[in-house]
Parts: sequence; structure tokens; C-alpha cells
Amino acid sequence: MPRAKRSKQYKRLMNQYEINFGFREPYQVLCDSQFLEAAIRSKMDIDHILKATLHGNTKLLITQCSMRWLYARKNEPGIGAVIDFAKERVERRRCGHHPSDYPEPLDERECLHSVIDPSKNGVNKHRYVCAINDDEVRSSLRNGIQVVPLLYIRRSVLIMEPASSTTVKARSRDEKAKFTAELKTPGGKRKRQPEDSDDDVDKTKEGADQSKPEKKKTKKTYGRKEPNPLSVKKKREQKTHQAQKAPTKPDETAEGKEVKPDNGAQPDTAGGGSGRKRRRKHKSKNAIHDSKASDNQVEASVGEE
Repeated sequence: MPRAKRSKQYKRLMNQYEINFGFREPYQVLCDSQFLEAAIRSKMDIDHILKATLHGNTKLLITQCSMRWLYARKNEPGIGAVIDFAKERVERRRCGHHPSDYPEPLDERECLHSVIDPSKNGVNKHRYVCAINDDEVRSSLRNGIQVVPLLYIRRSVLIMEPASSTTVKARSRDEKAKFTAELKTPGGKRKRQPEDSDDDVDKTKEGADQSKPEKKKTKKTYGRKEPNPLSVKKKREQKTHQAQKAPTKPDETAEGKEVKPDNGAQPDTAGGGSGRKRRRKHKSKNAIHDSKASDNQVEASVGEE
């Protein structure tokens, strides 16, 4: 696998450990004696490589029993450099296995299990990242304890194992517990859980109905539908310059008496209403002049006689 692709995979894996299980920087890397031996023989800058692999600051730890095993092998070639490196660059992790109680160092497998899982319930309590080169110890940690990131060295390359089956199960169990957790709303209602049956839901509804009186829903009344006032054109008032004619009244003389129509004509009352009276037509000036001329001729004829 290319280095860049492997680095992205490790970064994604560590993000899952941080989000789901609470791992935080600096990561506590607990190593065994064989891991330190492989790193020194390969001339690796172990601090830089751990930081690049885990994508964060690290703190390298080793147990007292692992150091005692290194001291027991100090006569072997190359072990002196490993002991010096462990004394100067690696922090000591107290495991509680004192030489007075254990004249011989405890087996590294048992010592690491007691440090990682002190209560023996299969949980990585202190969130250690284990750098183990022993295959048997790594296998026991992978299958016996949940959520343990495992590192090892092969051919001068630091490799990180993918999440084990126990880690995947623990993650799925935690996610399911979060989804099915009982969450109470401010009003006192409870969200329905997958294990709740329909009968239980009906019973809770009936209890709620009995405790609270039902409120009658009032039907909203609507008025008569009318056109949109914005779309209706306003009526314009017609401005007439002509004066309004006053209602016709019967003609009256100066004395306040009604003038009767000529020729004894009666007002037309047909149709059930008061008929309109006829008006007297005044003679024109020519007619008056003709009438005066005729009167003068008559007077003249009478005088001649």
C-alpha cells in the first residue's frame, strides 16, 4: 500500500477512536521490549514516526516488568543500546509488580493485560495505544480487550492494525445505545423507542386523554367571497357642467293662484298620475302689431259711419 494512502487510512482510524471512544492527545503509547529492540536495530526515529503515524503528539511508555526483561538480557548484543534508549527517552509505567513480591519479572503478556485492563472487564480504561511486536501478546489484546489500537514494526515500517471485531461491536453497541436512549422533552413527553409496542402507545394516549379535558375545535367562519380589491377598477364619477334641472312645478301667478289651461282643457291624469298642465303661449310681437292694426281699422270704419 502506498505511504500516502496508508497515512490517510491511519488518520481516519484515529479520528474514529477519538470521536467514538474519547482518545485524546498526547496519545499514550505503551510498548513492550521487543518493539523497542526492533526500533533501535532498524535505526528508526521512533518519536517522529509515531507522531506521523498517529497524526498527533505521543508519549511513549514502558512497564517495569518489560524493563526487567531487558536488564535480564543485557549480555546479548545490541540490548545495551535498547536499555540506554529506554532509560533516556521512554517514560516508566508502574505496573505494581515489585521485585520483592516477584523475584522474577512477570510475563509481559500478563503485565500488559493488568496495566491496560486493571478491573479485568475487557475495557481499555486509560485508552492506551499498544505498540507490541510479539504476535501472541498482540493477538490476546486484540481478542480479549475492546478498543485497543495496535502498532507493530515489520521491515523497518511502522504498521497500524485496523479496528478489531471487538472494537467494531463496541462501537455499534454504543451507537445503538445513543439512539435508543430515553430522551424526555420539556413537556414531559417521551419519544417512542423501537421496543415500544403499539398497545403501549395506545395506553399512554388513553391515559393522557383521561387526564386532560378535550378542547373543542371551533370552526373558522369565512365571509362571502369577493374579488380582489386591487384587481377591481374604481368607478370614475362623471362630471357634468350642465346644471341640474329643478323639478317642474305648476305655474302660479303673482297672487299665488294656479293658471288654468286654455280652452278648458283638463290636465291629463291618465295613467294614474298628476298630469302636466298646459302652459299659455304668449303672442309674438308681430301678432300683437297685427291685432292693433285690425283694431284701428275697426275704429276707423265705425267713425265713418
